[in-house]
Amino acid sequence: MYLGCHVNFGSEQLLGSTKQAISYGANAFMFYTGAPQNTIRKSLNDELTLEALKMMKENNILLQNIICHAPYIINLANKKDPSKWEFSINFLRNEINRCEQMQVKYIVVHPGSAVEISKEEGLSNISEALNLIVKEDDKCMILLETMAGKGTECGSSLEEIKDILDKVNFDNIGVCLDSCHLNDAGYDMTKFDEFLNEFDEIIGINKIKCVHVNDSKNEIDTHKDRHANIGYGTLGFENILNIIYNERLKDIPKILETPYVGKDIDDKSRDYAPYLFEIKMIKEKRFNKNLIKDINEYYNKK
Repeated sequence: MYLGCHVNFGSEQLLGSTKQAISYGANAFMFYTGAPQNTIRKSLNDELTLEALKMMKENNILLQNIICHAPYIINLANKKDPSKWEFSINFLRNEINRCEQMQVKYIVVHPGSAVEISKEEGLSNISEALNLIVKEDDKCMILLETMAGKGTECGSSLEEIKDILDKVNFDNIGVCLDSCHLNDAGYDMTKFDEFLNEFDEIIGINKIKCVHVNDSKNEIDTHKDRHANIGYGTLGFENILNIIYNERLKDIPKILETPYVGKDIDDKSRDYAPYLFEIKMIKEKRFNKNLIKDINEYYNKK
């Protein structure tokens, strides 16, 4: 099983991300190369990258289980302002180049939001943008993330993802599933095998290269996109385990993006990463009803 979580990309860059993942007991991880809300990026330090690659090898972390996430501000769906659309294209291309410099194989991208145009036009704009971004010899593959359908988001149905992929000239584009987004978009995660059958029929299961594992604070089909900690949402612990341990996805990295927590699950005054404890729960297949208490006790002792 390849299980990990979101980690930071700070002053030590990929090396720091690797150290953090190992500290959580992860053998996969995902990171942003800078803040997800802006386009400020520092130059990559190749020496730190080499140290990170060495540490990954020593700790049995495979390169195909390292995922980069593109920033949220990229919007390939809307080109009412051509300069903003072109900026998104150029910035994503630059992120791909940065990934290739670090030997990272995958970058997850939110398809984008239509905003004042039709969904059909938005989907077409995404495909057009990808045709300008993707190169046939790219070593880093774009993964389109399944979305919750909040507002004018594109990519909240398998048909929309297929529509995008069908219009792209290259085959080297994959898909990243998100269990919270799928639930909120209307897919029943209690019947995950049936969902995979549908995915295979519409898109092809071989396109799945990553799974974001998140519980949801919302009921199915509410289109809200609010992540919950593992077992503390509407999907529930057993359903999450069924997704993670599904045999058809056994070689695919599973990445936790669950919320940081404080003295209670919704406390915003303090925030501690839950990943060490959630990964332990998943490996042991035993729900921890004292998750919040254990997290607080652990970090308050450090």
